[in-house]
Amino acid sequence: MGEPRSTAWQTALTVLQEARPPFIPEDAHAMTVVIEYPPGDPGAPPHRHPGPAFGVVLEGEMLMELEGEPEQVIRAGEAFWEPGGDVIHYQDGNNRDDVPVRFTVTMLCEPGKPMFTLVEEAELAQREDRRAPRPS
Repeated sequence: MGEPRSTAWQTALTVLQEARPPFIPEDAHAMTVVIEYPPGDPGAPPHRHPGPAFGVVLEGEMLMELEGEPEQVIRAGEAFWEPGGDVIHYQDGNNRDDVPVRFTVTMLCEPGKPMFTLVEEAELAQREDRRAPRPS
């Protein structure tokens, strides 16, 4: 007989987050990426994704801010998500100036739409009232 099977699988799973994302269209596709910003880097300019995005910080700390929510620090091992669609993603930069931040994101997208679209300054000005107050 073979060696007994390990029982590690019984306690190996840790739930990082649960979310009820918005409707995901039929035929949607997914893309998983790893993003790394050097120490102190502000990250991508304000943008949006056409569908929900789910991620985990692998190393360092990310400063994240979504429209209507206060900015928050997501640390290594912590998960995050955003609903996508019309919601502006203001920040995803490195919260630390001494180490890089590295995170993975899985984005779901409608066929034929880009996964990432920058938001123009004029639209940011029009929606300024939707941005949560920022720390002083």
